[in-house]
Amino acid sequence: MDVIISDDAQHLGARAGADAAAIIRRAIADRGRANMIVATGASQFATLDTLVAEPDVDWSRVTGFHLDEYIGLGPQHPASFCGYLRQRLVDRVPLAAFHYINGLASDPHAECARVGAILREHPIDVALVGIGENGHLAFNDPPADFDAPGEYIVVDLDEACRRQQWGEGWFESLEAVPTRAISMTVGQIMRSAAIVCSVPDARKAEAVRGSIDGPVTPDVPASILQRHAHTTIYLDAASAGARVSAG
Repeated sequence: MDVIISDDAQHLGARAGADAAAIIRRAIADRGRANMIVATGASQFATLDTLVAEPDVDWSRVTGFHLDEYIGLGPQHPASFCGYLRQRLVDRVPLAAFHYINGLASDPHAECARVGAILREHPIDVALVGIGENGHLAFNDPPADFDAPGEYIVVDLDEACRRQQWGEGWFESLEAVPTRAISMTVGQIMRSAAIVCSVPDARKAEAVRGSIDGPVTPDVPASILQRHAHTTIYLDAASAGARVSAG
């Protein structure tokens, strides 16, 4: 695991987005195509803005996958991750394909199987992820199941996770935040060739400390990233806490 600290969220996103673009270019040069996982939320704003503006990325050779989605929200809901991804990525670059999770599927477990089957045919070159205030990775809240089988699972969202979504302004009240979601499994995220993890904001500092400096434990799900050889965590001065800025 590498850690890069920037002065603020914009510089963090510039580094993370540029590095993700470089990984995609290398994959296309090596294999003629690239596959990526894309997270959502406020932590990804600057990273995605940089990524879509990067030059010389042949997006027609890139396939994207959705990291997680609320159960019960359709793409028109302002908090839908489908809507977020369309606005911030899919409508901005000509991807070969983007495979969404359908939060309105009548059978969420069948939806996990459907999108998981597609994902199995597309080994992931780079996963863009974040870390939640409670240390979650995707929607794998603590204590996370590091050994959950498959690519996607149905999960219950804990109150800390739901409070984060409300606090970021995605919902009008805590009660409006769904209690269940479809999430990519920890194991599937760890099968990515490279992981680009963007984590701005002081409210993430404690989760960052536990993820980087603490033991690998399901109680801090993102701590599993310590075991991935090609993970880079991008911090700003606020999320880095007492760490010395690396520029």
